[in-house]
Amino acid sequence: MLYEINLGATAIGTQLNAPEGYVEAARAHLVEITGLPLVTATDLIEATQDCGAFVHLSGVLKRVAVKTSKICNDLRLLSSGPRSGLNEINLPPRQAGSSIMPGKVNPVIPEVVNQVAFEVIGFDVTVTMAAEAGQLQLNAFEPVICYSLSAALWRLRQALVVLAEKCVDGITANAERLRRSVEESIGLVTALNPYIGYQAATEIAREALLTGAGVADLVIARGLMDAEQLAAVLRPEVLAHLQRADPTPAEEPVRPGPTDAGDAGDDPETATEE
Repeated sequence: MLYEINLGATAIGTQLNAPEGYVEAARAHLVEITGLPLVTATDLIEATQDCGAFVHLSGVLKRVAVKTSKICNDLRLLSSGPRSGLNEINLPPRQAGSSIMPGKVNPVIPEVVNQVAFEVIGFDVTVTMAAEAGQLQLNAFEPVICYSLSAALWRLRQALVVLAEKCVDGITANAERLRRSVEESIGLVTALNPYIGYQAATEIAREALLTGAGVADLVIARGLMDAEQLAAVLRPEVLAHLQRADPTPAEEPVRPGPTDAGDAGDDPETATEE
């Protein structure tokens, strides 16, 4: 849509006073000097008053900004700490930190990218209002649309490069903290449902919450599973659903088949009905 132009449409797209062949000549000249695959709009009147392509592009940029900002929020939360926060990951330190709190490291790269995202979202509002402000066959606000899109494109691109190079590339995981968090999580009982049953899992969760004991310890103490079975079920690859666990889930009661029901065989008239 962005390659579609209305050059030569003159007054509201009617081509009034434009010489024969001017529209195509103008398009061909633009292609020559820009190298872009430009095409003339099929409906020049519509193309003159409509800014829908710009609104669409701006919306895509906003979507990228929102997603990127969400990722930065996650990075700030996951790296919070080191004692009172989650402290699951470490962001590379990029400045001395707080002038008041010695040793403090601020997530400055995610924070600056957050701010760029806020600005891009604001540019989208400007583009939306400018596109809406046209009257009849004309829109006099394309200059601010052009400025907003250009600024949003450039700043968002730069922010993504900085985020990748100055932050993401240097992230490390606090493996021991993560392991401890998983082992102490009462949510582990969810993964054990197929193996010990819902009722037993509920009782384990309640006892773990009341006593502070670990889920795995309680399961072993009750004789519901042994340590080897638990280790197989609670492997990170299994919890993340990247692999299947080895232990067999809790079995349903075995129902008698034809051979268990006497000499019924395969005869439906003589088979025992459950």
